[in-house]
Amino acid sequence: MTAILDIELIRTFHAVARIGKFSAAAQQLHKSPAAVSVHIQRLEAVAGGRLLDRDNQSVALTALGRRLLVSTTELLATHDRVLADLQGTRLAGRISLGVPDEYADHVIRDILPTFTAAWPNVILELKTAPSYALREQVQRGKLHAAVLTQPMDQPDATVQSLVTTTPVWVAATGTTVSSTEPLALAVHAAQCPYRQAMLQALRQRGRKVRIVLESPSNQAVKACVEAGLAISLIDRGRVTKNMRIISELPVIPDHEVVFMRSAACDADEAVDLIGQAMQQRFRL
Repeated sequence: MTAILDIELIRTFHAVARIGKFSAAAQQLHKSPAAVSVHIQRLEAVAGGRLLDRDNQSVALTALGRRLLVSTTELLATHDRVLADLQGTRLAGRISLGVPDEYADHVIRDILPTFTAAWPNVILELKTAPSYALREQVQRGKLHAAVLTQPMDQPDATVQSLVTTTPVWVAATGTTVSSTEPLALAVHAAQCPYRQAMLQALRQRGRKVRIVLESPSNQAVKACVEAGLAISLIDRGRVTKNMRIISELPVIPDHEVVFMRSAACDADEAVDLIGQAMQQRFRL
């Protein structure tokens, strides 16, 4: 019998690969962890080998898993695009969407083109700003929805978790961090959760600091770190080859990237669909 790639199994696999945890993927997919495990086992039987290495805390892609993820990304997008095209012209409207600077490139390049192709009569208006500024604008009804970062364990019926992030301290490769002199910092804009977390942690530790750069631009912060001018706090997944992780500074708890919608858009189908697109395709 010829093997068939079930699109539902592919979607489950992508969710687990993106989120990194079976339980969180199950919650996002509205399935039980047992059902997610069965889906992965069925897909591994078709693929002919293990797709994921698992432990008690998280999962990681095997070499075969990485190949399958790359080769099925466009397949999943095409499936959703074709399905949406059969229904898409009936949906119209306007969505104002907020995205933090550090994720804007990914959302604009990798997620929104597929969405706009599937739903051509939905007009998107984008705004970039720090996460807490976006959260406030969504709460006040100034934005229909936003992607933003926040500390873990903040229950809110208006948000859906996309991925977990691990903040790490970074410096330029080959540089040292003095234990006595004030720390030179590159910090994000005032309403960024990483800025608040790093300053609070250093204040509690009693470390003196001097701010070398304050910028809403993630690229400017990274450039400042890579040039050896300052240290900063970034997602572990965004550490570059020109950076090293600093282990001697306070550990910052995990955060999460979420999709937050205005309470006024609770039954808005267009916002539902863009939220689904974020859940399916957002990656660090």
